[in-house]
Amino acid sequence: MRIGTGFDVHAFAPAPRPLLLAGHTVSETQGLAGHSDADVLAHAVVDALLGALALGDLGSFFGVDTEELADADSMVLLERTMAAVTERDHAVGNLDATVIAQQPRIGPHVAAIRSALAAALAVDLTAVSVKATTTDRLGSIGRGEGIACWATVLVHPVT
Repeated sequence: MRIGTGFDVHAFAPAPRPLLLAGHTVSETQGLAGHSDADVLAHAVVDALLGALALGDLGSFFGVDTEELADADSMVLLERTMAAVTERDHAVGNLDATVIAQQPRIGPHVAAIRSALAAALAVDLTAVSVKATTTDRLGSIGRGEGIACWATVLVHPVT
């Protein structure tokens, strides 16, 4: 068994843009800034998977600010990462992720987010934990400037 951790953070975009978490639309107008779709949760999970198998990080695996990734769907990047996991004869055991945001409220979206991640990771819903917390108005996230996410994933050899 191998464990990987991932972290990502994005500032809110200056112009209206959808806020996506694991491909699920949380807000139509209050999205995050980024070269791709800025899905902070999908990015943290990708980094955790890549870390578990010592494959680098999102930037080194896919390239940084490449034309190919402009406005890329981060769930497609997660699918491509899962293909790399499968090619190395591994599967996901479980995922534990924490979204850190002062706003908007994530709780009402957790069930849909978990379902999307379970499908992308090819695991049962019970193997996916997604939690949300705030920073009690401390720091840049507490001031509502962005959102961060931590993810931890266990992968195991397929026997």
